[in-house]
Amino acid sequence: MSAVSWSIPAIPRAVPPARSGPPGEAFLVAARPRAARSRAAPRRVRLARGGVVVAHAGAAEVPVADSGEAAVVFSEKFPLRRCQTVEGKAWVRVEAEPDADGKCKIVIGCDVEGKWLLHWGVSYHGETGSEWDQPPSEIRPPGSVPIKDSAIETPLETSPNSEGHILHEVQIKFDKDTPVAAINFVLKEEGTGAWFQHKGGDFRIPLSGSLKDGDPLGAKQGVKPEGSNAQLKEAVPGEKGPSTKCISEFYEEYPILKSEYFEHFVSVAVTENSETDKSLVEFYTDITGDVIIHWGVCKGNTMTWEIPPEPHPPNTKIFRQKALQTLLEQKTDGTGSAVSFLLDADYSGLVFVLKLNEHTWLRNLENGFDFYIPLTRVEQFGSTQEPHRAGEHKLDDKSAQTDGLISDIRNLVVGLSSRRGQRAKNKVLQEDILQEIERLAAEAYSIFRSPTIDAIEDPVYIDDPESVKPACSGTGSGFEIVCQGFNWESHKSRDLYNLNSRYGTMAELKQLVDIFHENGVKVLGDAVLNHRCAQFQNQNGIWNIFGGRMNWDDRAVVADDPHFQGRGNKSSGDNFHAAPNIDHSQDFVRTDIKEWLRWMRKEVGYDGWRLDFARGFWGGYVKDYMEATEPYFAVGEYWDSLSYTYGEMDYNQDAHRQRIVDWINATNGTAGAFDVTTKGILHMALERSEYWRLSDEKGKPPGVLGWWPSRAVTFIENHDTGSTQGHWRFPYGMEMQGYAYILTHPGTPAVFYDHIFSHLQQDIAKLMSIRCRLKIQCRSKIKILKAEQNLYAAEINENLLMKIGAGHFEPTGPVNWIVAAEGHDYKIWEAAS
Repeated sequence: MSAVSWSIPAIPRAVPPARSGPPGEAFLVAARPRAARSRAAPRRVRLARGGVVVAHAGAAEVPVADSGEAAVVFSEKFPLRRCQTVEGKAWVRVEAEPDADGKCKIVIGCDVEGKWLLHWGVSYHGETGSEWDQPPSEIRPPGSVPIKDSAIETPLETSPNSEGHILHEVQIKFDKDTPVAAINFVLKEEGTGAWFQHKGGDFRIPLSGSLKDGDPLGAKQGVKPEGSNAQLKEAVPGEKGPSTKCISEFYEEYPILKSEYFEHFVSVAVTENSETDKSLVEFYTDITGDVIIHWGVCKGNTMTWEIPPEPHPPNTKIFRQKALQTLLEQKTDGTGSAVSFLLDADYSGLVFVLKLNEHTWLRNLENGFDFYIPLTRVEQFGSTQEPHRAGEHKLDDKSAQTDGLISDIRNLVVGLSSRRGQRAKNKVLQEDILQEIERLAAEAYSIFRSPTIDAIEDPVYIDDPESVKPACSGTGSGFEIVCQGFNWESHKSRDLYNLNSRYGTMAELKQLVDIFHENGVKVLGDAVLNHRCAQFQNQNGIWNIFGGRMNWDDRAVVADDPHFQGRGNKSSGDNFHAAPNIDHSQDFVRTDIKEWLRWMRKEVGYDGWRLDFARGFWGGYVKDYMEATEPYFAVGEYWDSLSYTYGEMDYNQDAHRQRIVDWINATNGTAGAFDVTTKGILHMALERSEYWRLSDEKGKPPGVLGWWPSRAVTFIENHDTGSTQGHWRFPYGMEMQGYAYILTHPGTPAVFYDHIFSHLQQDIAKLMSIRCRLKIQCRSKIKILKAEQNLYAAEINENLLMKIGAGHFEPTGPVNWIVAAEGHDYKIWEAAS
């Protein structure tokens, strides 16, 4: 059987958020179709304690402590990322009466600064469904550029209005009797990559034809703007039929928010005075304006926030008896703000976040948690530990922390038990209790989050791929190459049980799958389980009621998604704010999803799954779905931010790959995950000629493939990062270096659709052939030979050598190495038989 799997989309692709964040943080609401995941996606708040990196803090005006011997306990400069939101409006104006040239006109515009594009297509009479077609050439404005076969992009022209404000507009002219039934569009701002849509869907402007009365905009998602004055009217009174209707003039405005991100820093220094038994804490940030430190202290082995006794620093308020909020003093030269104060030496640590306003809180970019500052030189809570790696169990180092946490939990339970039967009428108190429970639970998870694999996975050599059976359902044989068979412009609008599309009928889809099977190719379905587009509105006009065979109500939507008023439980992962997030804790939801997945396995013939936005729900639910459907192969998309310091990618990305390994563990190993860590490191290594990044501190590959290669699906591009989206595009002209790496290394490599059908096809095919011929598989043995500034070289399975980078490398030794493939800055050798 050929070691190739194709991935074909199975259900509609909804719109992901541009950015997620902690409670109170501003969101980017100018959504985009398939947005890039944020580099610094915040996570659930918890105290994070790890290695202490000493750096010089920025100068701050501080009080002078009493005389005595002083020692620097801690000094570090933390990067910050601040979001600033600009408010404006977009508008649509239809001039239905022909001008002197006999043309009607649509004007689309906005008043927010930026470089705006209209991403648009059309629908024709008689078409069912919501697919786009490219508009006819006669209605395309100048400067329009085709995007695949279903859309074009047209730049908005910039000009001042009578009041001097800058406006961005584009005009589309059309004949009164145009065959076009509707124009569909979204707005894109090139500078930030943000997309502006209509309530999570496309704008739809009907020109004429079979459109429902009173449904002028948002028809794709069944959405109508509030107070719309657009109407459909009959061109000839008394005449019937869809072809006799056209739209009247109308004008609508829509609020638009554009978020921009600015880099800042906060410096923290702690100086301990042994004679006064005090610690001097100094803060300085380059952010101007009002900046508040929301902070508390902790003692000994406990994780409980405490408020230190008075006196407190100037301009300090007590927040809900749980924390202090101190306003920093602005520097006289306008370069930032600072504060300093003394604390008793019996505190072990200080925890803080920065608050800019009621909606903006800044946390640690490295991990998304609160900042933790040690106040003593005594090593506590593993402060000198290295970042945790797969297979390294260090529970002994955390025993004191564990004891303190257990004590906290017991005290909390005792306190709650004593109040059993009393009705808590104070809403603030209820929220505080729930927050404390969640914080303690998060701390417990952070202690026991070690991978279940006992050690870094050992390499193996298998001579006969045909004899290999999957270790468990979902893992394949290890010899697969995944070929992603779709991009962003592929079909987006299939219902869960309706697989008919513009590409063909469900019968034709099944026939295609059968042809793949006859040629020894497995087929994966792209399953979006985290979110689902609704078909109906609730009594408040919110789209959270579903139709079809899986006709769920709002109990199927998580309760903590602010946009969709769900009545389910809280989300078990990160929310996706452009569509209702499904509550997988509901029995009826899991039952229906398992039935639907089994239906696709049986009726369509899919052999496995690509799981979209796997970060959005607990991996334990994935385990349930995988055990119910027994796929041959499954891979999840767990994509979050890599680690950066001052805008520079960190060399050590163990924390990032640890989170991916944690998700795989939660599935009980029934699914692999895309190795986002490896993609990110390849970007930096190739872009900046820093090939030393491709070896970790132990001389292993630095991504998931270096820890758990049998569950790592390596890739350099997909429909989100590349295609027409381009949110995290692989360095241009270096794609073959990327493929030379992933197609020769352990892990399961994935080849992207757009690259397969491009000028790279022959070169990629040659590398795939070499991998199959030399029997390279997911657990193959690898030995890194060089990892230098401009050169990386490795030996795999003792029968393949590879190198990437501009540096010189040629094999030496007794083995006779023959060149198998080469190209710009890459070369592959195989051992002569």
